[in-house]
Amino acid sequence: MKSIAFFNNKGGVGKTSLVYHLAWMYAEHGVRVLVADLDPQANLTAMFLDEDRLVSLWSDDGEPRTIHDCLRPLMARTGDILAPVVERLKPELGLIPGHLALSRFEDLLSENWPKCLDGQEAAFRVLTAFHRIILAGAREMSADLVLIDVGPNLGAINRSALIAAEQVVLPLAPDLFSLQGLRNLGPTLREWRKGWKKRVEEVPAGTSIELPSGEMQPVGYVVMQHSVRESRPVKAYQAWVDRVPGVYREVVLGETVCRIKGEPERDGVGQLIPSPGDDPYMLALLRHYRSLMPLAMDAHKPMFLLRAADGAIGSHIDAVRACYQDFKALATRIAAHADVTFPCR
Repeated sequence: MKSIAFFNNKGGVGKTSLVYHLAWMYAEHGVRVLVADLDPQANLTAMFLDEDRLVSLWSDDGEPRTIHDCLRPLMARTGDILAPVVERLKPELGLIPGHLALSRFEDLLSENWPKCLDGQEAAFRVLTAFHRIILAGAREMSADLVLIDVGPNLGAINRSALIAAEQVVLPLAPDLFSLQGLRNLGPTLREWRKGWKKRVEEVPAGTSIELPSGEMQPVGYVVMQHSVRESRPVKAYQAWVDRVPGVYREVVLGETVCRIKGEPERDGVGQLIPSPGDDPYMLALLRHYRSLMPLAMDAHKPMFLLRAADGAIGSHIDAVRACYQDFKALATRIAAHADVTFPCR
């Protein structure tokens, strides 16, 4: 079982929609996938479930239906985590639902991060809570792959969520704000990875806590929702897309990038930085699917599974086919990095 987090501290880049569609694509092809909604806004959960089901899930009756319910004993300091009851959307697709109250866990995570350096077992139970809940859910449904959605910030909840991830995919928008977010994110990932490794060295002898590796290795980036003209990004967006390969290498991978005004960017050994189309770290350049998303939201299904009965008629038919091919190609590339067989059927 491999775990992949989707993370950018800049919001509005289409991250949650990306996780939703990839989860469905994997499930449609026989990969057993568990989705963990660790964003306190719970937007991913709202995409998967209708309002009646959300009302039922978020009822305060003590049953461990959401990520927050699983954390209740730990937050109340009356016990450890509860194993989740995975919401089964189909046999190959399960969800650990999010909850708006998850934000209350932030302070406890912040408080216990430094305590791990003192070897306090209770602190490790708090910091590994997400990992252990995800692990229990994955075992329940024999998942091949776990996709983790997190919020757009660099807080303690996301730090704990990223520690639970073996790999990280970075969704980006082709604009200044997303690129600046990438500059903040890269050093933070390295700092969290280093900090967790240091804390693992202080785990008390004989502890039975299942610890995550905290690898959070960057797989690559996905550029989302660009405008197109004749199947190519418009000029304003293209300028930002062209800057991503160099910035990604510099701030996420920690490589040297040489910049001389008027000349192409080069790496530390003088080789040209590839263009986005040739960059092995660019997993996809996803187009804006325009009117497909409103149809998909009304139908409560991914864009690439829309049918005529859902309103996908006329020009929408070609758009649905293109969307399917785009997400299948992206799912294939991510699965290759995670060493997950895709497609299974």
